[in-house]
Amino acid sequence: MHILFIGYGKTSQRVAKTLFQQQHQITTISQTPKTDDFAMHLIQEVHQLDLSHIAPVDIVYVLLAPKYDPTQNSIEAYRHTYVESIVPIVQALKDHPVQRVIVVSSTRVYGENNGERIDDNTVPVPCDEQGRLLLEMEQRWQQAYPKQCIVVRPTGIYDGLSQRMIKLAETTKTYPNIHWSNRIHRNDLSAFLVHLLHVKHPEKSYICSDNNPTPLYERILDVQRELGLPELVLESEKETGKRIFAERMWGV
Repeated sequence: MHILFIGYGKTSQRVAKTLFQQQHQITTISQTPKTDDFAMHLIQEVHQLDLSHIAPVDIVYVLLAPKYDPTQNSIEAYRHTYVESIVPIVQALKDHPVQRVIVVSSTRVYGENNGERIDDNTVPVPCDEQGRLLLEMEQRWQQAYPKQCIVVRPTGIYDGLSQRMIKLAETTKTYPNIHWSNRIHRNDLSAFLVHLLHVKHPEKSYICSDNNPTPLYERILDVQRELGLPELVLESEKETGKRIFAERMWGV
């Protein structure tokens, strides 16, 4: 099959490499040059996408992320990247025999913030404009491809001990509350995105998480202990954030 990646970052690269090893043809769309020799890389702006000159596309993975632009605020960047890109992409794909469109969104579409449990059956109710725009993106893709579209909602993606966590460990002396943190390793997310290609009767959406919600202060404490740093003090037992569980992901 010919598989098109719209947006080509770390996760797309891992998925694409695995699919190439499974004998699929890979084409990628991004705004910067890429060097992987297993794919054809096209440098295009998705809002002016032209796919008229490539082989018929069977499968589409959409993994976009806002590009830093000092002239845009974050809400404008979200709207431009996630919502305003859909019509030109769909138009560019209109003559291609697309069988499946896998759109990577985010668990930001769930607005709960008092320690609630979230799973695949929870109805998304965003609490901020970025979450609302992500949900609008999901809905528009599902309207454009009602039978082919699958939405994937990862929690926080990580590769290992990040510089952000090290910085938090170095600078955090106290933590205000029990804020629930949810994660998915990039390797697990990538493997699931590959697996979705082969699921015969997929669901319309999947949460992707490691099913191990952990208070953020505990993660910071673990790093502080690992690095021999002074340990933080928890100030309150109040719960914030949400506890996210990916039941469909681990059940397929």
